[in-house]
Amino acid sequence: MNRKLLVLPAVMGLAAPVLAGCGDSNAGSGGGDSIVIGTTDHIAVSKELPSPVDPATSYDGGTYTFFNNTFQMLLGYERSATIPSPDAAKSCEFSDTKSETYRCTLRDGLTFSNGHALTSEDVKFSIDRVIKIKSDYGPVSLLSNIQSVEAPDDKTVVFHLKASDATFPYKLATPAAAIVDSEVYPADKPLDGLQMVGSGPYKLDSWDGDKAVLSANPNYKGLVGKLNNSKVEVRFFETAADMEKALADGGIDMVNRTFTSDQIAGIQQGKEPNIKLTEASSPSVRYMFFNVDDPTVKDKAVREAIARLVDRDALTRDVTHRTATPLFGAVPTGIVGHSNAYFNTYGQPSRDKAAGALSAAGISTPVKLTFSYPTDRPATPNKEEAVALQKQLNGSGLFDVTLKGMPWKKFLPGAVKGQWAMYDLSWLPDFPDPDTYIAPFFAEGFLNLNYPGGDIKNSLLPSTRQTADRGQTDKDFLQMQDILARDLPVIPLYQDKQYVTTRDNITGAEWLLNSSSTAQFWELGRGVAG
Repeated sequence: MNRKLLVLPAVMGLAAPVLAGCGDSNAGSGGGDSIVIGTTDHIAVSKELPSPVDPATSYDGGTYTFFNNTFQMLLGYERSATIPSPDAAKSCEFSDTKSETYRCTLRDGLTFSNGHALTSEDVKFSIDRVIKIKSDYGPVSLLSNIQSVEAPDDKTVVFHLKASDATFPYKLATPAAAIVDSEVYPADKPLDGLQMVGSGPYKLDSWDGDKAVLSANPNYKGLVGKLNNSKVEVRFFETAADMEKALADGGIDMVNRTFTSDQIAGIQQGKEPNIKLTEASSPSVRYMFFNVDDPTVKDKAVREAIARLVDRDALTRDVTHRTATPLFGAVPTGIVGHSNAYFNTYGQPSRDKAAGALSAAGISTPVKLTFSYPTDRPATPNKEEAVALQKQLNGSGLFDVTLKGMPWKKFLPGAVKGQWAMYDLSWLPDFPDPDTYIAPFFAEGFLNLNYPGGDIKNSLLPSTRQTADRGQTDKDFLQMQDILARDLPVIPLYQDKQYVTTRDNITGAEWLLNSSSTAQFWELGRGVAG
C-alpha cells in the first residue's frame, strides 16, 4: 500500500471521544468536465482474483481508493482530521466503561446508489460477511476482535467486542467496514466481476478494463458536504512513462498512484511545464520482512547480520532518489510512539559487526539466501531495490543472495502464505495510529511470518487498546519496537515522501489525501475553491 496528506500532525489525536454528527448533509456538485486521474494500479478480474473490487476480498491502496469514494462506512474523516467522525452514522459511542460495546445510530433516509434503503441490517450484513468470507487477501484481520453484531432496529447497530479496543472507531472508518447492499452482495462469497454498489459520494457508472467512470451519487447523505466535481474518470496505464506522457499532453488531469522517483525528480526540476507537484509528508513505509521459520533465515544471527549491513542512506539516495527518508523504527515519524530502535540497537552499517554476529553463532559464510520481489508494480522500485540490497549484502562477502522476481498475483499470495524467506513490502496504514503498523503483522497474522508475537501480542498491544487517549500509548509502542529490533521479524527501511501531481488548472491537490492517506476525489476541481 502507498500515499498521504499535506501535514501529518506530530501527535496523533488525544482521545477517542463520543462521536456525534451535526445532522444530515446532501452532496452538492461543483459541475464541470470530468476530472481524469491516471494510475498504474491495475485492477482486473483474473483467475486468481475473480472479485477484485469486493471490500471483503481486497486490501490494497489501489482498491481502497475506489472503496473510499463509492462506499460509506459508519465513520470517516473530515479534512485534516485524525479522529474519525460520523458518516453513515449520525452518532457513535462506546456504551460501556471497558470499551467492549460500541453503539451507532444511522442517519435518516440513507439509500444505496441503486435506490435501495440502507438500514442497520445492511451494516450487520456487511461486517458479518467479511468475517464469514475470511479472505486471505481481505481486511478481515481489522474485524477480528468483533464477537457479534446486533441490529435491534433499523437505525441502531451494536458491536460486541471480544476485548477492549479504543482503536475500534478507526477500524470502522476503513473499507473493511464498507457498507454493501445486502440485496446485491452474497452473504457467504465474494461478488465477482467489477461491480460496486454502495452509498458513498460517487457511484460507479462503467468499468471497461482500462477506464472506470464514477459520477456524483445523488442519493448520498453523509460527512462530505460538497463535491467539487460531478464526474471522475480513472484511467489505468501499463507504465509510469505512458502516464507521464498523458499528463504532459493533457490526456489526464492528475496522477494518484504513482510516478517513479526518477519522474518526480524530473518534474521537480521543471521538466514538464504546466504540471504542479504537491509534496506532503507520508505515513507510507517500506519494510523488509522475514519468514522466521524458513531454514535460511531462522537463525536470528543471519537476520542480525542483515540488519547490520543494510545501508538505508544508500537506498534512499540511489534507489528512491531522495523521495524517501531512512526509517529506523517500525512506527514512522509523525505518528505517536515513533522510535529509532533499530539505529539504537545496530548503529551504522558495519561489516565487522555483521561478521561477528555470524561467527558467534557458528554460521559459515557466505550464507545463501533468496530475496523475492514483484516484477509488475511499475511505480515501486522493487527490482532496483532488490538489486541494491543484493549488492550491499553480497558485497560484504558474508552473503550469497539470489533474486527471485515474480508477478504481483503470485508474490502477494506467497507472502500471505509464508512462502518467501525474505522480501520488501510497502505498507500504507489503515488509520492514523501506531496500532496499524504493529498489529496486522505481529498480532493478527496478515503476513505469515511465523513470529509468535510474545509480549507484543499478549500484553503490550492489548494494553494500548484500553487507552482512549492515544497520546498516552507511546511508551508501550516504544517497547514493542525495541522487541522487534531484538527479534528481527522485520527491518524498517525508509519512509516515503508523498507527491500529488496535477495539471496547473486542477485545484484541491493539497486536500486530496486524508490522514489515512486515502484519496478523496471530491476535493478535486477546476478552479474551485474548497
